[in-house]
Amino acid sequence: MKTTVDRRSFLRVAGASLGIGALYQFAPMLVRGAAADYVRGDLQRRNGEAPSSFTFAQFSDTHVGFAGAPDPLGTRAFESAVTLLNRSPYRPDFVLFTGDLTHDVDDRDAHAARMRLFGKIAGGLKTRAIHTVPGENDAALDGGVLYREHFGEGHYSFDHKGVHFVALDNVSQGGPQVGAAQRAWLRADLARFSASTPIIVFTHRPLFDFKPEWEWFTRDGGAVMSVLAPYENVTVLYGHIHRHDVRQMGKVRHYAARSLIFAFDDPSTNETKKPLLFDPGDPFRDLGIRVAASQRNGGTADLGVNEIVLSKAEFSGLSGMQQMIRGGQAADGSSSDDAD
Repeated sequence: MKTTVDRRSFLRVAGASLGIGALYQFAPMLVRGAAADYVRGDLQRRNGEAPSSFTFAQFSDTHVGFAGAPDPLGTRAFESAVTLLNRSPYRPDFVLFTGDLTHDVDDRDAHAARMRLFGKIAGGLKTRAIHTVPGENDAALDGGVLYREHFGEGHYSFDHKGVHFVALDNVSQGGPQVGAAQRAWLRADLARFSASTPIIVFTHRPLFDFKPEWEWFTRDGGAVMSVLAPYENVTVLYGHIHRHDVRQMGKVRHYAARSLIFAFDDPSTNETKKPLLFDPGDPFRDLGIRVAASQRNGGTADLGVNEIVLSKAEFSGLSGMQQMIRGGQAADGSSSDDAD
């Protein structure tokens, strides 16, 4: 029997959010039947472990220590995101932070204090583990020395329920690049895996030329993608651009998470890089999450998605927050604002 494995059978993605991060559900072949059993068995034979379902979350660009325009709320959006996720029925196995954990500052002691504050807030998440990569605000000033003192190495990998996760540092090499040494490490790290292994890469900057004039790129991103090219099921998660974006490039789909501090304008309609202005009448503009759950539909595993938006009865600190569920999302998790 010949069975084709759809890449989207491996990762069910639930969008992104400025207020909560992005919630992902890994739900491979959650249907019963001969075809599904064949795929699971085949993956187990080739990769040593059959993927099983789990949920994880992605937060990005928390910029702890940032204050003033365009977001006078500062870290309170990050704090509210932690509270909301903890109160939600979705308990992720772990949370990924894709860079710019802190806002940079020249004074080393002040920057270290911001890193400790990030750790305190993130430590409140009810999850089994937290995995981070640096952003340029965390690592550019000193080549990542202070970041590594507080959070450890910026590139590493781990396995979870049949999926291989790879953290890449594309900010600490004196510019937007991964570097030859880290690419060699990546090649060696992946060498033990078969081409069918599900691989999820998380990093800060996009690994393609999204908008080079806005610094939305990685100089050697093409070389990194060449290392990943032999693998059939690769997903890249990143931050930096402070916008939700989805790009299918060859066999790889790239997902950007919104920021937890402010959003940037649409680069396709604006020549100048500008943050969206804070609106006190709409303080949670662009805040929310999309939650995905695999559901059986005949012989396939479709994706049901609800968008959870944040609202406030009153704007007093961040009190009065409520969750409202709005349907109408497509079965593949896309919506009218998705950029394909």
